Amino acid sequence: MTTASGTPMTTIEEFRCRAKELLSPEGWSFYDDASGRRTTYNDSISAFDRYVIRPRILRDVTHRLLSTTVLGQPISMPICVAPAEAQRFAHPSAEAESAKGAAEADTMYILSCLSNASIAEVSQAAPNGLRWMQLYLFTDLRISEHMVKEAEKQGFKAIVLTVDLPLWGDYSFYKSSHATSSSTSRYYGDPSLRPANLRLDIPKVREAIRSGDVNLRRYMATNYESPKTWDDIKWLKSITSLPIVLKGILTGEAAREAADAGVSGIIVSAHGGRQMDGVPAPLDVLPEVVSAVKGRGVEVYMDGGVRSGTDVLKALGLGARAVLIGRPALWGLACDGANGVKKVLSILRYELDSALGISGCTNVQDIPSSLIARKSYL
Repeated sequence: MTTASGTPMTTIEEFRCRAKELLSPEGWSFYDDASGRRTTYNDSISAFDRYVIRPRILRDVTHRLLSTTVLGQPISMPICVAPAEAQRFAHPSAEAESAKGAAEADTMYILSCLSNASIAEVSQAAPNGLRWMQLYLFTDLRISEHMVKEAEKQGFKAIVLTVDLPLWGDYSFYKSSHATSSSTSRYYGDPSLRPANLRLDIPKVREAIRSGDVNLRRYMATNYESPKTWDDIKWLKSITSLPIVLKGILTGEAAREAADAGVSGIIVSAHGGRQMDGVPAPLDVLPEVVSAVKGRGVEVYMDGGVRSGTDVLKALGLGARAVLIGRPALWGLACDGANGVKKVLSILRYELDSALGISGCTNVQDIPSSLIARKSYL
């Protein structure tokens, strides 16, 4: 894996730059998309600069432990891969290749229900990898139920329900110079880019897939625009014994409601800044969410803006059990498939290991809250 000039890539930023060179204009535009003026997207990254690490000194850090668990399942490090759709823009094997890279790094992978590779294909590519299944609640609940049952059948260990999309968000990709009629047609008309898990024996879905082009997008948008309440969590719990994780919580109030609903985990997330501009950076609300469910047996994870090992350390210090990476994994996939995903994860692992030791800590599961502070303390 090298830059355009032939030098080895050793930073996440180098992967980002190389991926931009390798991806098609429409592929880069889709992955880089953010809502509105990109305020939330940019703030999610810069939020990490608002916090500092307060190192402990004269500690024996010879032996350091990065392994942890998520919902009782062991992983080699508290860095996992977030769900992202349309990965065939980056690699012919799409999400199957990403899952393979995560499995080789011995960490958890979350599959988007709108993936180009099917649930079965991902399972076959990474049979020994820890996999969770992301889910939307469609108006036609048979679509959602089919995905849950298929995920159970294929050995996925949790259902990740995205709760911050009650209706179709402001995807600027579809308004950009690359979102011409032909490129939108390609995303929804090209069989290789269609969501694989929607190929069900439901007449409306089958017809939408057959017609392709923007008709499928219209069908999907209509299906998103459905009432979604806490009663839907009860329905989901009634059809599966898998633990349920809610993705897209940004307030303590919502976190408490999630705990009351009996979920097993929460992902503090702003949907990569893609849905609504102006919501807070996930890192800033992480302590509030962690405090809201303390002692409730709910694990808290975070995604959004993670670009370095020190970013990971800060999130862990503020209470996250693990972080998820989205775009960096896509950059790795575009650069070198599964090897690229694994390399991106290994860079973050190395940086986290160094930051952990230099800060005077030895275990990612035992980071004192006093280690991280807002710059205002100065």
